[in-house]
Amino acid sequence: MLVPYRTSFNGKLDRLSSLIDRLRVHVSNTRTDGPEEEAANFRIYVTEGQALRLVYSPLKNGEAAEHPDSAATAQETALVAARITISGVGGQLVNALPDCISVPLADDPYLTAVVMPLIEEVTLPRCGGQAAFQRLCEVVVIRLLRHAMESGKTDTGLLSGLSHPRIAAALVAIHEAPGDTWTLEKLAETAGMSRTQFAVTFKERVGTTPMVYLSNWRLDIARAELEAGLQVKSVAALCGFTSPAAFSRAFSRRFGYPPKQRRSQAA
Repeated sequence: MLVPYRTSFNGKLDRLSSLIDRLRVHVSNTRTDGPEEEAANFRIYVTEGQALRLVYSPLKNGEAAEHPDSAATAQETALVAARITISGVGGQLVNALPDCISVPLADDPYLTAVVMPLIEEVTLPRCGGQAAFQRLCEVVVIRLLRHAMESGKTDTGLLSGLSHPRIAAALVAIHEAPGDTWTLEKLAETAGMSRTQFAVTFKERVGTTPMVYLSNWRLDIARAELEAGLQVKSVAALCGFTSPAAFSRAFSRRFGYPPKQRRSQAA
């Protein structure tokens, strides 16, 4: 039986929610005129004519890549600056993003609708402003992920796979049911493709084979569940391993230490 996919409000396949559920977004607001502004990787620039531009440079390995679009032009000044750190299992989405996302807000009214309240919280500070800023930034990150996926700005990687309607079906199935007994044939059936066509297209779009992606996703979830305090045996079953011993071998190969050590550290 095929996995029942999560759908969005319009009844179509929801390609992001199962990943976003596992994201942890940390936001620290910074002053645009302070020394800490240099650490910001999220900015909103404004021109004298009140044209707004949003810039986000994802942190990869703790650093934002230098990119010419991330700096203000001669006509722009920084209106909002923040450092946004994304962690959690879904953090692999960050690695799939371009080094810099620059969006003139006049080009994206849906993003603008979220950004304007965020600007208001910075320019007109009130009680609860920091909490509101944090939550609005989380929504902006989701909108930026959607923007990157729908605009086709990624050639290879997870977002590229999710932008392909058939490959997306298999990816969502993996994300939502990692413990199922997936085979290449079952994933190809889920995608509505032949086995060979699916394997080739998946590798071209995502950059790795379907079964390697499945294994990595299971192990990433396993590490997060161990950190949360779940027993090794329970994690092995949750993530679709045939036995705790098989899970321990796969986990040690991937991360370089046994799962019991990770759980002990978390405890």
